[in-house]
Amino acid sequence: MPGKGVVIALGGNAILQHRETGTAEEQFANVRQASRRIAEIVAEGYAVAITHGNGPQVGDILLKNEISKDTLPPMPLDVCGAESQGMIGYMLQQSMQEALQEAGLDRPVATVLTQTLVDGDDPAFENPEKPIGPFYTAMQARRLEGEKGWRMVQVPGQGYRRVVPSPRPIALVEERAIARLVSAGVIVIAAGGGGVPVVADGGGSLRGVEAVVDKDYTAAILARLVGAEDLLILTDVERVVLNYGRPDRQEIDEMTVREAQSHLAAGQFPPGTMGPKIEAAVGFLEAGGKRVIVASLKDASRALAGRAGTRLRP
Repeated sequence: MPGKGVVIALGGNAILQHRETGTAEEQFANVRQASRRIAEIVAEGYAVAITHGNGPQVGDILLKNEISKDTLPPMPLDVCGAESQGMIGYMLQQSMQEALQEAGLDRPVATVLTQTLVDGDDPAFENPEKPIGPFYTAMQARRLEGEKGWRMVQVPGQGYRRVVPSPRPIALVEERAIARLVSAGVIVIAAGGGGVPVVADGGGSLRGVEAVVDKDYTAAILARLVGAEDLLILTDVERVVLNYGRPDRQEIDEMTVREAQSHLAAGQFPPGTMGPKIEAAVGFLEAGGKRVIVASLKDASRALAGRAGTRLRP
């Protein structure tokens, strides 16, 4: 990356807030606010690449598929993931260009629709655990299990929901294109939602799979790929917390890799929330990264300056 490099991983709250319905206007408003925060970082001299979540958006696309299945052919999960990347990438790309112009910065912005290579033999395919899409009744769940072979799990008080594998990412298929764009000074938006998971056959052809790749693991791969010194994970909490939800909760300002691994082993960071972020941070730092910061979106610039959030170091 030219100059100081940072990969910014935007959490879902940067695109859709809790209790919002998900209209285009709501999502654009959130993305514009996030883009202004990122433009502040660009103005400080950082070379920036951006990735983002897509959970609510993919859920909406899947629900549309279900509602219209008698009129239009439903699309598989990999195609839905690609659709969400395009939609969010468009919103981010347009909003970033606007925020950069407001800040008096002349920088090109481009979205790369990204495929993420996974191992077809990943153990996750034998044990799907990632919930996606709408909730169903028990009768609907049984029908879908029989008709489509989906695995359904019961969520107490809400109904049944489909679960899919969440394999670990190996590499980004478009890595050369991404690296060249970043080297040319382009602000690249890539690997949204963890990227579209694909497997390679013996002849080198790629095939999309019904799975979801965790966006934080992919963000760490993106950061290594572009040579970023920092990985900035922006979420809906101000710091990493020990003993979360307990009276003796403790906010952390700084952690080493060894301390993070110890807390992970002690079960401090649950798999569905903070766990993947910390594991991704450890992987990035062990591969040569200099710093990972977990912070809230509103504190993005301050966190990168070391005045907010939780910093993880080698």
